[in-house]
Amino acid sequence: MAITLGIDCGTQSTKTIAFDSATRRVVAQASRSYEVLPGLPAGAMEQNPAIWVDALDVTVREVISQLGARAVEIRAMGVSGQQHGFVPLDAGGQVIRPAKLWCDTSTVEECDEITRHFGGVSGVINIVGNAMLPGYTAPKIFWLKRKEPENFKRLEHVLLPHDYLNFVLTGLMSMEYGDASGTALLDIRTRRWSKPMTDFIDPRLIDLLPEPKSSRQPAGELKSEWAAAWGLPKGILVSAGGGDNMMGAIGTGNVTNGCVTASLGTSGTLYACVDRPVIDPEGEIAAFCDSTDAWLPLLCTMNVTVATEQVRKLFGWKHDDYETAAAAIPAGADNLLFLPYLQGERTPNLPGASGVMHGMTTRNCTPGHLARATMEGVTLGMAYGLDRLGALGVTPREIRLTGGGSQSRLWRQMCADIFGAPVITMVSPEGAALGAAIQALAVVETEKSVVDWAIQLAETREDERAEPQAECVGLYRELRIRQTKLTRDLARAGHL
Repeated sequence: MAITLGIDCGTQSTKTIAFDSATRRVVAQASRSYEVLPGLPAGAMEQNPAIWVDALDVTVREVISQLGARAVEIRAMGVSGQQHGFVPLDAGGQVIRPAKLWCDTSTVEECDEITRHFGGVSGVINIVGNAMLPGYTAPKIFWLKRKEPENFKRLEHVLLPHDYLNFVLTGLMSMEYGDASGTALLDIRTRRWSKPMTDFIDPRLIDLLPEPKSSRQPAGELKSEWAAAWGLPKGILVSAGGGDNMMGAIGTGNVTNGCVTASLGTSGTLYACVDRPVIDPEGEIAAFCDSTDAWLPLLCTMNVTVATEQVRKLFGWKHDDYETAAAAIPAGADNLLFLPYLQGERTPNLPGASGVMHGMTTRNCTPGHLARATMEGVTLGMAYGLDRLGALGVTPREIRLTGGGSQSRLWRQMCADIFGAPVITMVSPEGAALGAAIQALAVVETEKSVVDWAIQLAETREDERAEPQAECVGLYRELRIRQTKLTRDLARAGHL
């Protein structure tokens, strides 16, 4: 057994944990926050990759300091990263321009052009398994070619955020199946780059991408410069890592059929582990690979704690104040329904949409009602994806909840009622960082696979289990139907 480091590079912060596999506990942790670049055009969301490297360095140093003499027990590390970000590098491996992030919606024109070329959504799905959405990497690369041709001429290497950090740590460029499947360049059936797609964007693109490889192969060995700077021994391995959702699946033990993870973070994700590609002909469920060499059909919504934080700040509440106010309001918020599209939406695909509070009256126009309706609205949006997964043959026996929202007792019960399935939380709330640490363990303790290690080490909290309440399940089913119809009607009329 060993201590391994799990590093989670997110949109708002980078977190590093040290995980002791012998005791199954996180024994040190650190976090560093940062912002997106200010002053960008509407829809653009970018960050300089240098801030990720600085945050990684600072948090690893702090974790090593907390470990003290036990730092010599560190044997491997793994990196989880925000998916879909486009890190463009020149021939010398230097960053050409800031990375366009997963939440960047400035590539709608590029998505439309790609989709038209392949004969519509079904044509795109036919060659890569996914629809072409603004969040994915492919339209970002096409955007660079169309909008910044001089930068595109300098482009020699395409990496994703976690791949870039692996490159910084090891000096080697690689890409594993899981994160690669979120580029919309990979045919997820064969786990190979789609030449029709890469050729359309640019004939030389396929040569700028690392060959996708098994997620079980390590990215490489930690560079001696980093080992010396951190006071660590030579020979520490860096695992393949993966996208934050893929690492979150490992960190929540979501590595076998029937398990579903729901993450209540800045965005909302809901995903399942399956042993075959699950391709949605409507393109609403992302057909991803996971980071254990299986598949991970996934729903992503862009507005979860983004929305609840707006309401909390509006009334100057602490988090406990928010929960108290929302808990005082009955399920259904007295008919107040929130369409939670504050920064556009990915599922449904409405990048230019805005939010709506529907059904407001003098009775429900109160801070508590707004708080409850916001929690319900973002969760109903995620439940739309759960229904879609069910239609594709993926039925959960249990939903494992992670992310900041999972710490709320009220929200846990709301999820059980809205999802109509038992909900349970994890001992470690940092699912992605833990997943990276478990994957790192599997590359040094090879007597078990990453799947076996995840089943053994990703522990649940039975004391926080929530069972669906029959009287609420039906109410929320009706609200979900109403939310979906309102969204479609308003979008069709051009009012979102």
